[in-house]
Amino acid sequence: MAKKLFGSIRGLLELIRQLETEKTTEWLFGLNFVDYQERPEAKTELRWVDRLVPDGTWSGNLFDFYRIVYRKLTNPDTLKVPFRLSAGQRRDDTPVHEAIREALVNTLVHADFSGRISVLVVKRPDMFGFRNPGDMRIPVDRAVQGGESDCRNRIMHQMFLMIGLGERAGSGIPKIYSGWNWRHWRRPALYEIDEPPQTLLELRMLELMPEEVQQQLEERFGEAYSVLPRLGRLILATAATEQVVSHGRISEITTDHSHDITVALQSLVKNGMLEANGHGRGAVYHLPGAGMPTPEQVFGVSIGVDQPSSEDRVSGQKTYSGDKSNYSGDSANYSGDTEVYSGDKAPQSIGKAPYSGDSDSTVDRRDAFGRLISPALKAPAIHHLENLTPEFYQKLSAIAEPSATSKRLAPETMKAIILRLCNGQYVTRSCLAELLHRTADTLRHQYLSVMVEDKSLTLAFPQSPNDKRQAYITTSSLQELQG
Repeated sequence: MAKKLFGSIRGLLELIRQLETEKTTEWLFGLNFVDYQERPEAKTELRWVDRLVPDGTWSGNLFDFYRIVYRKLTNPDTLKVPFRLSAGQRRDDTPVHEAIREALVNTLVHADFSGRISVLVVKRPDMFGFRNPGDMRIPVDRAVQGGESDCRNRIMHQMFLMIGLGERAGSGIPKIYSGWNWRHWRRPALYEIDEPPQTLLELRMLELMPEEVQQQLEERFGEAYSVLPRLGRLILATAATEQVVSHGRISEITTDHSHDITVALQSLVKNGMLEANGHGRGAVYHLPGAGMPTPEQVFGVSIGVDQPSSEDRVSGQKTYSGDKSNYSGDSANYSGDTEVYSGDKAPQSIGKAPYSGDSDSTVDRRDAFGRLISPALKAPAIHHLENLTPEFYQKLSAIAEPSATSKRLAPETMKAIILRLCNGQYVTRSCLAELLHRTADTLRHQYLSVMVEDKSLTLAFPQSPNDKRQAYITTSSLQELQG
């Protein structure tokens, strides 16, 4: 083994000598920016407890970056995965470790080091995030299927291959997906951002079917649940953990065929194990009795009615369109956010305007900050900025100021602002638009829909996603409130 390793290293050094170009020198001696951050909580934030950047305390080259970061990512004190047996012997190197190795190597060998942003690796208690500058050179769906390879940095890739790292012939991404599937974690998310060009891979350590959820479903449905095929149990578990489920959501977390998902959903509805809102693939499903709130119940006005805006607050200020073509700059705070002020959640009735929804109360119930308290929602809601106390409105305005004062804002910075505004409270689309000085449609298409899809935001009314009074809350804060 030692002889083989020595031969590989000697061959690698010979390859480096033969390919002693300026780019090879950059890779070896650290003339590129790489960033590793360990963040302490399972939520989007900027705060880190451990960081590795080229600061002069280490070589800064990519091989050392890989070596140091891999050890941090797979620290057995934080990466809790069971060992596997091979030929009767215990192996601590599991498919999860292989997936992490492949993800880290992929991030480096596919990075466009001439781009405006850095290579970034993020470790959180609930996920690993990998970002490399540059877009995919083959479509994402074909990369996931495997069999095609178009490496951006071929020499670097060859160097990793010579020391036993990396995969050939386009098998790397499938190995990442299969490694995560081995642990029954949620399917990895691989996607691109256009401006600045970057590729993101998120490996979330979230159980598809948590044991406690399965136990609750077994107690509720008895043998009818136990005899369901895996797809049916996955659908019910997702509905139990996420409140609602849809055809599109199940397609994201499983490789089952679209037709099989449709049949499974219909069967669960027929057997009384799910209830449906809507028709076809646009339908939203929930467990029986887990009725979803409607805008009428919460706000007491008809669907589609626009909410009055507080234009007097922003008179004379231009509302920007938020066109992506105007965005620029590095987003070093990938998956970032800052400490959030979420306010007192204790309801306090202060007798504002009459409330006309389905409620026991004849007046709006509001907390000390002027936010609406509805028995249909698990958190306070902001749907009229003029109802907020001046102090609380100023706090929100200060959070939104970077967007309100600039029409050129990096997408990740805008997402971080939205997450801060929606932490611990529901905020309607129109209020977000007013605070951020963007149009409601721009926010919805460029940010809110994407953030709902990646589960960083949760809808107040999932059965009516296009309603103009739709409100948003961060998924992490909603889970804390439910916990």
